[in-house]
Amino acid sequence: MRIVMGAQNCGFGPVSELVAVSRPLHEHERVFVGDGIAAVFARRNPDAFDTIHDISGLSGNARSAMIDDLLRGSDHVVSVMDAELVFRSVVARRPVTMVDSLFSFWQLTQPLAGIRDLCTTMPRSRFAAADQHLSGLSPHERVVAAHLLATHSVVQNFPGVTERAAGLAALGEGPEIHLTGSITDVEGLRNVARTTEPEYDLLINIGGFKNFLLDFDVNNDYVRLLHQWLPDLLRDWPQFRRVLVCGGPFGESRERTIRAAGGRADCRLLRQRELLQVAASTADYLMAPGLTALHESIALGRLPLAIHEQHYAHVFTMRALDGTLFGHAGGRFTDVVPCQPLPEDDFAGTAALVELAGRVREDRGLYTKYRRTFNERIEQYLSLTPPQRQHGVEELGKLLNGAPIHSVMTEVLGTPHAA
Repeated sequence: MRIVMGAQNCGFGPVSELVAVSRPLHEHERVFVGDGIAAVFARRNPDAFDTIHDISGLSGNARSAMIDDLLRGSDHVVSVMDAELVFRSVVARRPVTMVDSLFSFWQLTQPLAGIRDLCTTMPRSRFAAADQHLSGLSPHERVVAAHLLATHSVVQNFPGVTERAAGLAALGEGPEIHLTGSITDVEGLRNVARTTEPEYDLLINIGGFKNFLLDFDVNNDYVRLLHQWLPDLLRDWPQFRRVLVCGGPFGESRERTIRAAGGRADCRLLRQRELLQVAASTADYLMAPGLTALHESIALGRLPLAIHEQHYAHVFTMRALDGTLFGHAGGRFTDVVPCQPLPEDDFAGTAALVELAGRVREDRGLYTKYRRTFNERIEQYLSLTPPQRQHGVEELGKLLNGAPIHSVMTEVLGTPHAA
């Protein structure tokens, strides 16, 4: 079976989940198509695909032509939160599976029934006509529409998922929804060498970072604040002599090393399985609260400390997990500016976080508070006993549990209409 695969071009979360879905499907021909940060990650993990089509440099018409040509030659399509790929697959009359780790996150401004009606009446002759028909939907609503139009809907367990699934089911039509547990690289997690001597004293994982607003050189106050803080981290925590800071902003010849107080912080972008190895062998782990990295950490038996939010989805995640040790212990920008309300909107909320990071970076008093409150979070984290950390891992594991992703995908690809 020839499977065309793509992921939402928004940080490393969606494409790392696509890699996790793709790797066990080696008996099929796996064709990646995508651009931007998703393509960067795919090229860093080429063993997960048989062919990689990076369409970053193509014009709009050439990009569309390549995607549509690949779809016409496919037997099945797998999209991780990329609504456009689902719509194109429906127009191309190809069975398509929509995989989603943020199913309960998407905000709706109109009733589900109205979105369903738009999907039912969507023209299927040309993608341009379908896209125009759905143009009144917000980006979040387009993701939900993609679920309704997909042949199969595979959703990762999280608070609020069962309620949203029930809402879609109540419409009386749409795809079968398959609930899954962690969408992670199970084989890579299983094969990490847990007895390896640690190369680093601390791992900081900031994920892909780049999304619909954030970029490495634009709206990058979060990364600039990180660069400002790292020397102070080395000064404040002399036990962290060797720090690895991993993330998208440090790929593509952007590596750097920061030295202070006899310590060093290496800022690099690792391949996914290299990062898993470091996470398995490093005792202390700070991470941007992305769900894929969190699931990987749980599988490795490591309780990380969440660092300050980059975008609105991180706010959503931390709120949803507030009752857990991980959620309660994590750092937040509201620790620094408690009276600053965040808009309850993906774009506006993310823009507000960019502004907050800039204010903290530029205001000496706010930066001093940021440094102090972050140190308090780190101190509390380091004081946790091994049993307390294990409890934190286990409560997350129970809350986010579900069927293994490979068994779900095997079922999906084995159904008659997916053949």
